[in-house]
Amino acid sequence: MRIGFGYDVHSFVEGRELFLGGIRIPHEKGLLGHSDGDVLMHAISDALLGAMAEGDIGLLFPDTDPSIKGIDSRKILNSVLQIVRERRFTIANVDAVLVCEAPRVASFRDSIRESLAQTMALTIDRISVKGKTSEGLGFVGRREAIEAYAVCLLEG
Repeated sequence: MRIGFGYDVHSFVEGRELFLGGIRIPHEKGLLGHSDGDVLMHAISDALLGAMAEGDIGLLFPDTDPSIKGIDSRKILNSVLQIVRERRFTIANVDAVLVCEAPRVASFRDSIRESLAQTMALTIDRISVKGKTSEGLGFVGRREAIEAYAVCLLEG
């Protein structure tokens, strides 16, 4: 068994849509990134890569590559899932936390879990997504960004 940990943060910007866990979330701002900015999928991807000692998504999808500008983070996660399969691991579970003052994660939690379960070909009971605030502290508390943390357990 292998445990992996992932973290990501993206700042809010005007003029972009907000995606969390593959779901478009209604919000006045989106997240800045070379990709679609889906901070949750990025943290999960990094957790999976970490569990396999395969680096991070920046190695697979560098932000200096103009050919992947605006890439759907589902494609990033699917590439990581291919590595999981090639290495003959299976995902036991994923546990993730989104840290933001807004939007309220509870309103979208079930949709996000369903989206992740479908993308990862897992049953929904293997995916946990929690929303937390930073109690108004720091850049997240000032509503400048969203942070995501994820852990996973791989068997194989």
